[in-house]
Amino acid sequence: MTSYDHVPYLPTCREEMEAFGWDELDVLLLTGDAYVDHPSFGVSLIGRILLAAGFRTGIIAQFPWQDPEVLKVMGTPRVGVGISSGNLDSMVNIYTAGRRKRREDAYIENGEIGKRPPHALVVYSQLAKRAFPGVPVVLGGLEASMRRVTHYDYWQDKLRFPVLVDAKADILIYGMGERPILEIFNRLRNHEDLAGIPGTVRLLGKKAAETFTVPENFLELPSHEEHLQRKSALMDSTKLVELASNQHANRGLIERVGDRLLVVEPPQPPLTGAELDRVNELNFSRKPHPKYKQRIPAFETIRDSIPAVRGCPGGCAFCGLVAHQGRGVTSRSEESILRDIEKLTADKDFRGTISDIGGAAGNIYGSVIKDIERCKQCRRSSCLWPLPCSNFSCDGKRLLALLREIRKNPRVKHLYINSGMRLDLANQQKELFREIIRYHVSGHMKVAPEHLNDNVLKLMRKNPAEDFYVFKKFFEQESRAAGKEQYLIPLFISNFPGCTEREMKTVDDFLNLHNWSPQQVQDYIPLPMTMGGAMYYTGLTSDGKPIEVNRGLAERRTQINMLKKKRHGARPRNYNNKKGR
Repeated sequence: MTSYDHVPYLPTCREEMEAFGWDELDVLLLTGDAYVDHPSFGVSLIGRILLAAGFRTGIIAQFPWQDPEVLKVMGTPRVGVGISSGNLDSMVNIYTAGRRKRREDAYIENGEIGKRPPHALVVYSQLAKRAFPGVPVVLGGLEASMRRVTHYDYWQDKLRFPVLVDAKADILIYGMGERPILEIFNRLRNHEDLAGIPGTVRLLGKKAAETFTVPENFLELPSHEEHLQRKSALMDSTKLVELASNQHANRGLIERVGDRLLVVEPPQPPLTGAELDRVNELNFSRKPHPKYKQRIPAFETIRDSIPAVRGCPGGCAFCGLVAHQGRGVTSRSEESILRDIEKLTADKDFRGTISDIGGAAGNIYGSVIKDIERCKQCRRSSCLWPLPCSNFSCDGKRLLALLREIRKNPRVKHLYINSGMRLDLANQQKELFREIIRYHVSGHMKVAPEHLNDNVLKLMRKNPAEDFYVFKKFFEQESRAAGKEQYLIPLFISNFPGCTEREMKTVDDFLNLHNWSPQQVQDYIPLPMTMGGAMYYTGLTSDGKPIEVNRGLAERRTQINMLKKKRHGARPRNYNNKKGR
């Protein structure tokens, strides 16, 4: 089959499509983000995979959603429509933790707001169904992953149906969709059934639900109606979703929604290193589409970075990344990363600085699972909490060797690691961090203690505060030994479920003692389908114990102000000043 990966970008209009010699599309992709042809933008990655597999694929990005006619500029796609709301959940793009509209949308040209609708996945899917009657619609991306079952929506303060119910699409992909996207569109092209594809969700009608035989490896969630009647059902559901999210255990889920049945197939296994190499080395231009004349803030952040790793072993209660990328960590090969760097440094716009080599965290590259068979039986929510799993290893030696090799490139003047560091690993990677502190810190290093009260950290599924104190001391010593004035940027979260003013005072006291006025402040947002979101909604811990939850802005403001207040004598960007040592 012909590959179309040679095209400079996915066409966005008929003129571009015809310039490639295409009279029609096989697949049309819709996204709420601006179109940036870079592997860090999920819909672009999917588009390149489809092009390489011989699907003539076009894209309509960040478009007016009120009129279905806007989707018809390249005609009716022959095989199907793929939809993503963008790299983030659309409600996170639009609203703050205070349920107020954000001042900038980082994934839109010039950061302009008002260019995407709330619950974009539903809006776009319904629009596609109106524009192209009878054409299959496939949902994917982060919003699809995090809303695949009954979930709590913080901004509306209510439970919502699994997103397929409202979107009326034909199938949903959860997780990173490199494998299922090809399987789905190949089957659609051949007019085959879509049942049984790992990493997908289908909503069966009444007749199909009555005849569906539930496989033995499937777990049953509380029905949608039970969620509405019993608040604690969301906690039960979240624990089962986490159990089924083990990418090696082959567990599926079902959820009854009235007389219909939601079927969540087992997750796809993590990509192999070779597969991750291949998809990252497709023919990306690594630039926004030429039609954009203004800046795209999210692109500016990653334009000189190299994606190196997929997945996260952490399983933190507040984070939605595991619900999408999974807990299984896959690292690209050193050879693939070095080839990417050769392309990056040869670009006429490259100025000598690589801003990041990373992923979910800056120090998880080279993670290893010793025995996959043990993972198949695992029931843990995290590879690192409450203690690191003996079956998981990440000593940092592969990353250390890679950084040394990159430093040999004469065109690379600076190489920084700007992805946040996992403290639970950092204190075991002393050799790696000596070199990172000496060579790869741009003046500030991001770390995420999240909190300093051990009771709250336990609820967050983070290791004790001692990890932060130990690393802080090590960072200061090594920075002095290197003769560099460098500062930590710690991220703290306010108003996590179970955190009262009393627990937050632990952080406040620490900041006062060290005259730190942190720039990285995050008021907690209960994301859909996360353990933290379930704790916020139910007011319960995962083992059923009641906890205090600050809900309205008035209740939350005290902790927000504790973090945001200016401290006497503090320098705004100094997180490691000598007075505090």
